[in-house]
Amino acid sequence: MVDTLMETFAWDSSYVPNLAGAIAMVTGIVMWVTSLPYFRRNKFEIFFYIHHLCGLYIVFYVLHVGDSWFCMILPNIFLFFIDRYLRFLQSTKRSRLVFARNLPSDNLELTFSKTPGLQYTPTSILFLDVPSISKFQWHPFTITSNSNLEKDTLSVVIRRQGSWTQKLYTHIASSLDSLEISTEGPYGPNSLDLRHDSLILVSGGSGISPFISIIRELIFQAQNHSTKIPDVLLVCAFKYYHDLAFLDLIFPPDISVSDISRLNLRIEAYITQEDKKPEAANDYRLLQTKWFKPQPLDSPISPVLGPNNLLWLGVVILSSFVMFLLLIVIVTRYYIYPVDLNTGMIYNFSYRSLWDMFLGCVCIFVASSIVFLWHKKVSKEENKESSEQVRSVALQMSTSSPSSWFYGSERELESAPYQSIVQATSVQFGAKPNLKKILVDAEGSKDVGVMVCGPRNMRHDVARICSSGLAKNLRFEAISFDW
Repeated sequence: MVDTLMETFAWDSSYVPNLAGAIAMVTGIVMWVTSLPYFRRNKFEIFFYIHHLCGLYIVFYVLHVGDSWFCMILPNIFLFFIDRYLRFLQSTKRSRLVFARNLPSDNLELTFSKTPGLQYTPTSILFLDVPSISKFQWHPFTITSNSNLEKDTLSVVIRRQGSWTQKLYTHIASSLDSLEISTEGPYGPNSLDLRHDSLILVSGGSGISPFISIIRELIFQAQNHSTKIPDVLLVCAFKYYHDLAFLDLIFPPDISVSDISRLNLRIEAYITQEDKKPEAANDYRLLQTKWFKPQPLDSPISPVLGPNNLLWLGVVILSSFVMFLLLIVIVTRYYIYPVDLNTGMIYNFSYRSLWDMFLGCVCIFVASSIVFLWHKKVSKEENKESSEQVRSVALQMSTSSPSSWFYGSERELESAPYQSIVQATSVQFGAKPNLKKILVDAEGSKDVGVMVCGPRNMRHDVARICSSGLAKNLRFEAISFDW
């Protein structure tokens, strides 16, 4: 309108470069468009790869606004790049895969070795990368194990759907005796509030996975007799009868009767796509287990900065930021300022921004690498001890009674915890759970925690009931893994 369109492509050396802002804006629009639900859910790889342009966006944004305005978002950018670099360092290690279980419900359970010092909260996730399938694809999966009960192992459940998981299933079903897998994480909430009089856990399909880790956490807490344990009602909906194999994952393999004696657990299972138990259903179907041989480069999953991960993370953040401030002062005082003084010209606007980004990256690289390499050197001996522990665990599990790998079978007397699952489960065919009745009937308890994980409609239905006022003691929390 004012005949100044060409100024969009101007790159002023002494003031704001308009072209850099235009590039940042176009990049941001592309990232925004590909983050819409259609791309996230149907074209995930496009969404995933396009968002790597965030680095390009940040560079041109900083070039456009300059170093002064960059300081307004500097803490966020600084923390983001520290986290991203540490994740990269963790992903360079190969994780020790101990065994994989093929569940009858088209699900896989992968069990990794971990260091005893690795702690994580229930509902946490672990990112996996299998280079033989794709070197760049990282996928998050729910952790079903508990860091307090299982000191040396970590397990995730993977539902076989989509091309990547189908290829993983094929790899594991093949004759390979080892599989290279890299991991990032675990990632999850800092804490999880389970202090209720009773808990109602509502799940649909594979949404039961995070509740397995919650129930195992309650088993651990029950070992302390001074801790009040809530009554637990697990309402799970499955499409088919064989999906009930998920229930066999609730208790760890080596759990004893005394460990669960204080846990009051009821399970209501609903089979929505079948009117009755299939005649061809094989209750004695073996949960096939495949063991993997350890490789020289394999190592247990461990915190990227060692057992005191948070402490060392604070050291990295503080030392790298102080180093960055000192270098900025030195460069400005002994290089940029003399150029301004001697030439009588303002130092290049874009170069000042490049100095900030370069020095920030150098400081993050130096501080993070020093702490990471020092921890790696210290942990070599610990990894040897952990490997011995994993071998003993693997030997113990591989020589245990085969009956512990069945669902719904007549187990030995010493397998009472597994018997209790079958006895405590009420299975209804051809029906969906009446969520309104289940939640309203829980009004007798003073404080009822309601957690739901499953399809969107199920989460919305539970949220609507909890907020309707029919029962005033419901505390709602949704667990969603939708992108």
